[in-house]
Amino acid sequence: MTLQTLAPTPLHARPPRRAPKPRTAMILAAGLGKRLRPITSMIPKPLVEINDKALIDYGLDALARNGVERVVVNVHYMADLLRAHLRKRRDMEVIISDESDKLLESGGGIVRALPHLGSDPFYLINSDTFWIDGYRDNLDLLADLWNPAEADMLLLIAEMRQATGYDGRGDFTMDREGRLQRVAERDMSPFIYAGAGILKPDIFKCLPEESFSLNRVFDTAIENGRLFGGRLDGLWLTVGTPQAIHDAEAAFAASATRVQNA
Repeated sequence: MTLQTLAPTPLHARPPRRAPKPRTAMILAAGLGKRLRPITSMIPKPLVEINDKALIDYGLDALARNGVERVVVNVHYMADLLRAHLRKRRDMEVIISDESDKLLESGGGIVRALPHLGSDPFYLINSDTFWIDGYRDNLDLLADLWNPAEADMLLLIAEMRQATGYDGRGDFTMDREGRLQRVAERDMSPFIYAGAGILKPDIFKCLPEESFSLNRVFDTAIENGRLFGGRLDGLWLTVGTPQAIHDAEAAFAASATRVQNA
């Protein structure tokens, strides 16, 4: 087994923005959260709290800081609790994409939400992953890197050394231009999809409204050479198990200590 270590050129300079910053976003919040039981026996996973703040609010706050005006949230499991929580937001329009009849997974959920997303590229965020920004706001960083002439999707990519709560073998390899490829079956890579990105809605328009993973769309973009990554600045946290909650809160505490001592 080999470890893929090639890193793209570090992003020290702020590149000129090639396209307008997205004003629309989607948050994927319809999952069952099975690995977080028994916690998710009482509440849906997006409402699990880290440092007294619901997971989904980390994503919503990041979007609000970046001027997003409309957010589509898909719901399925304990949908009424999520609806009640989302009604509290006053800083953006929140639209519910209801999957109560059938769980459509990440890809099918986007297809159902397309009428609400409009024709312009949008931010996509997973409700169970978030990050502690470093020197750069990571959604703003993605917007700077977004080049619709070359890419259909731009994904936020974390390295394993930046990750808390992750125990996989990596998701992609990345060349020095940021173009992504799948990790070979027996290899490892330090590059992890960090649960956020900018996507073109057009790439979903010919897909059926059925249950399928977003990985299907990733693979099509890879075949066309149009899947790119931007490296996260800071620390990425994913919350998939009860232990990961404690790890995330410890990471917040450590980050706060570093800031105080800087």
